[in-house]
Amino acid sequence: MPFVDRLARREFMRLLGAAASCPLAARAQPADRMRRIGVLMGIAERDPEGEARIAVFQQALGELGWVEGRNLQFDIRRTPGETERMRAFAKELVELKPDLIVGVTTPAVAAILAETKTIPIVFVQVTDPLGRGFVSGLARPGGNVTGFVTFEFSMGGKWLETLKQVAPHVGRVGLVFNPQTAPFSHSFIDVMAAAAPSLAVETTAIPVREGAQLGSAIATFAAEPEGGLIPLPDSFNTGHRDTLVALAERYRLPAVYPFRYFVTSGGLISDGVDTGDLFRRSAGYVDRILKGAKPGELPVQAPSKFELVINLKTAKTLGLTVPQTLLATADEVIE
Repeated sequence: MPFVDRLARREFMRLLGAAASCPLAARAQPADRMRRIGVLMGIAERDPEGEARIAVFQQALGELGWVEGRNLQFDIRRTPGETERMRAFAKELVELKPDLIVGVTTPAVAAILAETKTIPIVFVQVTDPLGRGFVSGLARPGGNVTGFVTFEFSMGGKWLETLKQVAPHVGRVGLVFNPQTAPFSHSFIDVMAAAAPSLAVETTAIPVREGAQLGSAIATFAAEPEGGLIPLPDSFNTGHRDTLVALAERYRLPAVYPFRYFVTSGGLISDGVDTGDLFRRSAGYVDRILKGAKPGELPVQAPSKFELVINLKTAKTLGLTVPQTLLATADEVIE
């Protein structure tokens, strides 16, 4: 078990134990003055997935005694990865002088840290915070930031294995990402390129900087046979998930996605993190920081819940038979 994962599980169990021993304290109002939380999300306005994450986060805070309008005020900004707008929103939130800022996705946290080194920051759905320089260590982040990561880069090999299980004929795998919103993608690509020969596949990087380029980029890749897709975890891909799913269907490309909501949008299969769980757990860190804990002393935590989701209707459309061994391990099967 990776070191960070052990830390996450140990901390999570400690928090659960503390909550169980003091249920009345958890429900009590934590403070008698209004606190202000800024939230910057790398996701579009009115995206139902983004709204669902905020709802889970607010519910978890409510269970800890923090209720909007009573002792908590939210300032939420959303943008699907446009760099300039992200920077503008980060500056705007910092100027509001909140007690804490929640940064959702890697570009959002980068933008916030460019504006403040003092306001506490809790990040969610960030990849490689150490490599990006957000923290100086995982067990003890230092500075004004801590939070919850999504994937270790080794997950790339798992996605390739899952794709070969559901579509054994695939010999070429396109890895879709935006270099601007997913600057960490080269690490996933390197891991997957190293794992590819043992699975009898070749990987091809498909960098796309604008949504309008997706169609031509995937059409070019699909011009040769035996292709499959793996869109990497990237706020750009999340914002364009309906387009990616539609293109995979149009060109009959089996695809493995990093999050469940790609599959509920019609994608074939997802093998990844339960994002709702990350947001529930992040509320615990927000609670502790608002009560005086220093973010730099709270360890960065790894995911504790993963989910495999399979869309049998899409599999049938692609002419694929999902192995029973894979169905048996699925957390959800859409028929």
